[in-house]
Amino acid sequence: NRTALARAEQDYGVPAAVIVGILGVETVYGQQMGNFRVIDALATLAFDYPGTGARVQARSEYFRSELAQFLRLASRTGTDPLVPLGSYAGAMGMPQFMPSNWTRFGVDFDGAGQVDLVHSAADAIGSVANYLHAFGWHPGMPATYPVSFDPATLNLPALLAPDILPTFDVAGFTANGALLQGDALHNPGPLALIELENGDDGPSYVAGTENFYVITRYNHSSYYAMAVLDLGQAVQAAVAAGE
Repeated sequence: NRTALARAEQDYGVPAAVIVGILGVETVYGQQMGNFRVIDALATLAFDYPGTGARVQARSEYFRSELAQFLRLASRTGTDPLVPLGSYAGAMGMPQFMPSNWTRFGVDFDGAGQVDLVHSAADAIGSVANYLHAFGWHPGMPATYPVSFDPATLNLPALLAPDILPTFDVAGFTANGALLQGDALHNPGPLALIELENGDDGPSYVAGTENFYVITRYNHSSYYAMAVLDLGQAVQAAVAAGE
C-alpha cells in the first residue's frame, strides 16, 4: 500500500504513519471490522438506547440520523441493507466510519467508481486522510512534543484545566512551568498538556499540538491518539529496517 499511502500524504498532508496507525488501531488493517449487522446495531441504538434522561434522548436521535444515512447509502449504492456487518455501534469498514462519515469523507481513492471501505485498502487510506484533513490537519506539524517541568513555576492544575484542547501559546505554556526544547519553542499554534496515566508508575506527559487534537476527532481520547501515533511510528520503523 505504499503508493496509496504516499499519494494520500501528498494530497491531504497527513503522514502515512498516522493513517497506518488509525487503520491498525481500528480494525487491525481490516481483520476485525465487526460482526454485527449494521441495520440491527443502528436500529437498536436508535429506538431502544439503554437508560433514561436527556443524554439518552440525544444519543437516540444521533443513531436515528445514522440509520437514515445508512439506508440512503444502501439505496444509493444498490446494497442490500440487511447484509453489511460492522461494530456494535454501526461503524463500518477498515476505518470504522459511521454512515454519515462514509458519505461525507469517503473517497474513491482507487478510481473504481464507488467508495468501498470494506474491500479497498486504497479507499480506506484516502478516506482516513480526507477525514483528518477536513478536521484541520496541519501538514508538517508534529502531533506531540516532549515536555518537562520547572518545579519552581509549575502550575499543573492550570495546564491540565483545558484537558486535551490546545489552548496555550508557547509563552503561556512555559509561563506555567512547562519546559519545551528545539522546534517546540517555535510551534505556531496552541498547545495542550496531555496527561497519560500509567498505573503505579505515575503519569507521563507530552505537549499536544492541534494535530494531536485532530486525531482525537476520530476518537475523543488522548490514549487513542497516543496509540495511533505509537503504532504508526513502530510500523514506520519496521518498514525502514526492512522487517
